Order: sequence, then C-alpha cells, then structure tokens
Amino acid sequence: MITISETSDVADTARIGDGTRVWHLAQIREGATVGSNCTIGRGAYIGPEVVVGDNCKLQNYALVYEPARLGDGVFVGPAAVLTNDLHPRAVTPEGTLKSASDWVAVGVTVGAGASIGAGAVCVAPVRIGEWATVAAGAVVTRDVTAYAVVAGVPARQTGWIGKAGHRLKQDAGGSWLCPETGSRYVEIDGQLLPAEMG
Repeated sequence: MITISETSDVADTARIGDGTRVWHLAQIREGATVGSNCTIGRGAYIGPEVVVGDNCKLQNYALVYEPARLGDGVFVGPAAVLTNDLHPRAVTPEGTLKSASDWVAVGVTVGAGASIGAGAVCVAPVRIGEWATVAAGAVVTRDVTAYAVVAGVPARQTGWIGKAGHRLKQDAGGSWLCPETGSRYVEIDGQLLPAEMG
C-alpha cells in the first residue's frame, strides 16, 4: 500500500513503489521513479526523471535534483542537497532569464546503502560509492570511494565505514574490522572490499 499525504504534490507520471510513504509538502516531479518501501519526508523534493531505489529514506527538506540516481537503501539526511548545474546562473551573458535550453543538467549518483548527512551538499557531477558516508554539513566536490567516510568543506576522506554504519578499525594484520558486526574488510589499491571478495 502506498501512503501519500494530501498536502504533497506528486505528478501523475511519477512512479511510486508499493509500501512507500510520501509525507506532508513533499514534491515528486514528472517521470520520477521512487522504489518500494521508501520514506519521503516532509518538504522533500525529487526532480523530474530522478530515480530512487527501494528502501530509501529522504528526510525532511532533502532536495534531489534531476538527473540524480539513488541506489537501494540510500539515506539522504534533512536539508541535504544533490545539485545539478555545473555553471549556475539565473541569466545568460546577455542578461535574459535562462531557460531550460540554456543549460544541461548533470546528476549525482549514489550507490546502494550510502548515507548523505544532514545539510550536506553533493555538487554534481559526483558519484558517492556504495555504503559510503558523507558527514553532516560536508560539501562533496569529487567522487567518494565505496565504504569511505568523508567530511569537511571540501569533503575529504577521514576513514572507512562498514555496512552497519560504524567506523572500521584496523587490526594488527592490516585488515579492517567492523566493531558492531565483526565483518572484515581489506584495502586494495585505495579501495575497500569485504574480505570474502578481496
């Protein structure tokens, strides 16, 4: 069953998956796809043709501009922004108001299980890797590796994080361990992989 608040604005051509809840004042634009079992918070915005996977949470006032692509299980925190304009201007060099034909939208891609913290800004075009975490208030201007934790302005990697959302700790053998689940990861050439894949 889909739950859509009476105060939300969902385009007729948007596709909403079963079990998804769309809360007050949220807007889902034309041609957008939102997967199953998602939560779209109060005042959240999903632009035209944006794709949101299954089991995602977009918290209050999250702004996801087209042509963003979010994998399954993505978390977008309150007031986080995924931008889409490389050269933002309201007017052309001649001083006339820009129209849709005066620019080309570029998107942010977010891998499965990744989290974008409250108030973070992801400046398109960037890719956030699977299970990565962008800290609250960070400004992401370059791609983020899978399982990386990034923070700051501009965002820089500060460590590794596991699927459970806990920072990984390096053991004496050089592999990385999740303190919550005991899962082990290995780092190969600056990339982190679950130990069974490494």
